[in-house]
Amino acid sequence: MGNKVDDRELFKGYGAETVKVLRKFNVKVWSDVEIKATTGEFKGVILPRSEQAPDGYIVLKMETGYNIGVAVKNIVEMKQTGFREGKYKIPEKEFPVSENKPNVVLLGTGGTIASRLDYRTGAVIPAFSPGELYGAVPELADICNLNTKKIFGIFSEDMSAVQWKAIAKAIQDEVANGADGIVIGHGTDTMHYTSAALTYMCQDLPVPVVIVGSQRSSDRPSSDAARNLIHAVKAASESDIASPVVCMFGPTSDESRYCTAVLV
Repeated sequence: MGNKVDDRELFKGYGAETVKVLRKFNVKVWSDVEIKATTGEFKGVILPRSEQAPDGYIVLKMETGYNIGVAVKNIVEMKQTGFREGKYKIPEKEFPVSENKPNVVLLGTGGTIASRLDYRTGAVIPAFSPGELYGAVPELADICNLNTKKIFGIFSEDMSAVQWKAIAKAIQDEVANGADGIVIGHGTDTMHYTSAALTYMCQDLPVPVVIVGSQRSSDRPSSDAARNLIHAVKAASESDIASPVVCMFGPTSDESRYCTAVLV
């Protein structure tokens, strides 16, 4: 199926063991497939995956909207039934700026707090730049003037004191630059550790620092991603809490309309 450059495009993120199986059944990323495995039968779209993830399984977006991993060692048969390539470009709109609104900075650490769903494929496309965020969550423009800076991009389970120091330094820099509030996009697995560390590292803050993530991804109808981000930006813009806080959708029920900010 081509040279190494082509392979990276056809098998986005998959390792040698998995690519060997995909080649065997003549399928690729974005193929609609039906799989027979020793563990059951599955239907879905083969999604790209992180090159940092372990080899040996493929990721399927099923009709239910959920993703599953299928170990290639268990696959007996795999048949392509269609092809639906995802589009990665998020439509950008110029983020409107007003002198009357507070200036908020969103610091990115790797968590995907805002994204757009490609309904043809089920792929979730992350949004980060002000233009992308405005295109994905236009309500943000009613609250503040938003700027974004990516500090690093790692899985939240890989956070350590090294990253905590980098975040604390970024907070210090943005305070010095005159930010009225700071939002930190963070994966949910370890945000409680990061928030606790920052309370010791960033004391006597003159502005709110709001850590936010999402428990349910944007490809699910009950996603809390956009809601959490809106409330986090609202808290960073208007709150008088000059300390690191976590702002997340409070209860597990989808019926509640409000997020909860927790002082840590």
